[in-house]
Amino acid sequence: MFQIDRRILTHFDFLIPILVLPIIVLSYYLISEANVMLANKQIVYYTVGFATFLIFFIIPIKKIEWVIPFFYWLTIILLLSVDFFGIAKLGARRWLEIPFVHFTIQPSEIFKPAFILMLAYLIKHNPPDEKGYGWKSFFKLSFYILLPFVLIAKEPDLGTAMILLLLGYGTLFVIGVNKKIWITLAIVVGISSPVMYNGLHDYQKQRIADFVSEKPSYHVKQSIIAIGSGGLTGKERSEATQTHYKFLPIATSDFIFAYTVERLGFWGALGLILCYAFLVMHLLSLNFLLKEDYFARVITSGISLLIFFYMSINIAMTIGLAPVVGVPLPFYSYGGSSFITFFALFGILENLLAFRFDPTYRSIKYSL
Repeated sequence: MFQIDRRILTHFDFLIPILVLPIIVLSYYLISEANVMLANKQIVYYTVGFATFLIFFIIPIKKIEWVIPFFYWLTIILLLSVDFFGIAKLGARRWLEIPFVHFTIQPSEIFKPAFILMLAYLIKHNPPDEKGYGWKSFFKLSFYILLPFVLIAKEPDLGTAMILLLLGYGTLFVIGVNKKIWITLAIVVGISSPVMYNGLHDYQKQRIADFVSEKPSYHVKQSIIAIGSGGLTGKERSEATQTHYKFLPIATSDFIFAYTVERLGFWGALGLILCYAFLVMHLLSLNFLLKEDYFARVITSGISLLIFFYMSINIAMTIGLAPVVGVPLPFYSYGGSSFITFFALFGILENLLAFRFDPTYRSIKYSL
């Protein structure tokens, strides 16, 4: 039975919500300016996200960690079912419809917590030695990373698939893999990159062509205009013509960073980036606190890398330094799937941190 204990508050990491809350508040402010109806829907997503956080915070994750493999393979089955029963939107088959209620879910979003939890489960039960993982363990972990990559890339959703690939191997890099393995992989990827390019879909090749061409695509061009017009301090709402006259596409979602710069200028964008940077650095710093608890280390490393990759790719995309892919800014872009996913992950992390005083909840010691 769950009981309130003051030690929960002393071990709860309050710096995480302190860094996340300004991002959410600024996001809602800008979305409400652009579209009141979307802002009202976003409140619903916030409510569901916070409820999801509470649910995962209360669940004793380590006591029921035996269900993690079942959760992982269930989400794999959902990803497989997309190919047979999925609903196509905008040329991509990525959603499943729940019978009778006509509500759709995106299995690739549900998979992200399952993916990070599965890596934590595997690494906890087979931690690396002093030199890091060798080839045998690396191949075993790679299977759990490459399988969802193939399934999600096939939808096609190469953006999400690549982020999960980077997340998986980035987590292994933080935990520890023999450096000879990384050198070998770098050589293999470099040699095989032309073959991988030929395997891309035509629209994916077109995005790369637009990225390397002298002239940016229409979306990126309008984004750069919005960013350039913001100056140092931004423009008044009535003067933010790129957004409010609909020149800037998807201004509340994929290109919300450009909208932010148009309204708040360089200083506003810098403040937003610093919030993300401090959050990522704080999460990575928890590795020193958790030390030998590989389960919690994988969770915190996975969340920090996921935020970093989403933020970096989205911002690079809006300023023409990366191909245009449907990657949102974490808990900033309009939408519910990504927001709820991140708050589920935060709930898991805070659970591992807040209950670390409980000797029945863990079997190792933490450094305080």
